[in-house]
Amino acid sequence: MNSKKDAKFITMGEILLRLTPPNYGKIVVSNVFEANYGGSEANIALALSNLGVDSTFFSVVPDNSLGKAAIRMLRSNDVHCTPVLLSTPEQTPSHRLGTYYLETGYGIRPSKVTYDRKHSAISEFDFSTVDLDSLLESFDWLHLSGITPALSPSCARFVLDCLKTAKEKGLTVSFDGNFRSTLWTWEQARDFCTRCLPYVDVLFGIEPYHLWKDESDPSLGDWKDGVPLQPGFEQQEAVFRHFVERYPNLKCIARHVRTAPSVSENSLKAYMWYEGRTYESKQFSFHILDRVGGGDAFASGLIYAMIKNFPAQDMVDFAVASSVIKHTIHGDANIIDDEQLIRNIMDMNYDIKR
Repeated sequence: MNSKKDAKFITMGEILLRLTPPNYGKIVVSNVFEANYGGSEANIALALSNLGVDSTFFSVVPDNSLGKAAIRMLRSNDVHCTPVLLSTPEQTPSHRLGTYYLETGYGIRPSKVTYDRKHSAISEFDFSTVDLDSLLESFDWLHLSGITPALSPSCARFVLDCLKTAKEKGLTVSFDGNFRSTLWTWEQARDFCTRCLPYVDVLFGIEPYHLWKDESDPSLGDWKDGVPLQPGFEQQEAVFRHFVERYPNLKCIARHVRTAPSVSENSLKAYMWYEGRTYESKQFSFHILDRVGGGDAFASGLIYAMIKNFPAQDMVDFAVASSVIKHTIHGDANIIDDEQLIRNIMDMNYDIKR
């Protein structure tokens, strides 16, 4: 695992315009929307850059004011965007930036996301024109997700090609199989993400795979009746071991588990397999200002901890603490430039046994 302090990180995906009614409002009665930019991979690049990691984001955005504003926001957080392509009519018929609308939940009312990203510039781009060998040159770490391949067949081929090229070039590869039911079916996600696993070193979001189950006892497994289980330590360890037996290339597997007494108050903990052992984080309970991007903050926290070569237990605790603090920040990304602040949360005594 690359632990150089000057490690160079790159990620690729769609950056989205997020529109949110203020003050927990409903879309049907709102005539004012707050605008932010985000998206899973962009969120991770933003979080790592703010923590001092040399971070680059690759995407395709329309050559218009919205696309340029998205790039401006990334660059204002010291994310390198030179590889970002401004699509022209010759490259893609679409001049759309993917958009989503967020109704922020409160109390017992859940949040609601409405996507408007079909026919976006990135989904219709011809990636066969991209020289991946040059694009990935000089980088140490590549991160991809299960969201981008759901956008179009072209994006799916591009993700697989990126994974293969990165492994040939010796990059550390992390992959988050985060599943979006509004973009593709669970079976499609499982089948595609499983094809990605042989090229992955660090795996997040194991939910799409359903690789482990006991045929003699349907109550055992990582899913039941299409729903992810909330595992205990022993069951999670068995799931991790099954992954590693099938894919020995995996160096680290991590997942966070959420308990939600209400939309406004949650608890988080995490499990991580690393160097032949399963680790369990502390559990954190907290109030929520903005939940979006919590999983990305967990992933970026763990990537940062691995790059900085933290002890294994600190890796998983730092990742969860990163996610916790993201829930207190408006917008999609964990904009924190103080490692010590996250460590302070990580070290708080919650009086919960590991």
